[in-house]
Amino acid sequence: MEAIGVPWFIVVRYLGPPLMLLVAGGALLVWRPPARRGLVWAALVTNLVAAVLPFLWIGLQILTDQAERTVFGLVMTLLQPLVVVVAWLLVLTAVIHRPPAVPPVVPAAGAHAEPRRSRARAGTAGPEGRRDEGGEAERRTENVG
Repeated sequence: MEAIGVPWFIVVRYLGPPLMLLVAGGALLVWRPPARRGLVWAALVTNLVAAVLPFLWIGLQILTDQAERTVFGLVMTLLQPLVVVVAWLLVLTAVIHRPPAVPPVVPAAGAHAEPRRSRARAGTAGPEGRRDEGGEAERRTENVG
């Protein structure tokens, strides 16, 4: 970084907070993933890009030999905060917009109804779980949860 005229402590000062935010936010996203995790990842990366942008801009100006032109500095002065605003808008969108609701699963007609029994068969249970004509007792499923 010294080659482009930027001391290392300035780089650490500008890139440290976005890098820590990326690490902490990434850990939270892995630990407790939100519904819109893609937007949050995009916001974290966009925030880091916004922090790196001035250094990339300085390097690009040096490589193209345009470092003396002040109009390019004005572009960066407007572009870098715009990228930060985009990152915050991505987070805001991830928080405000809910994912599409999954329609509730409706069981098919008669899925939970008791099966019909043939009363003509000997040894079947009646509706109260009694034994009919010396057969086995009826087994009923119960909702215990």
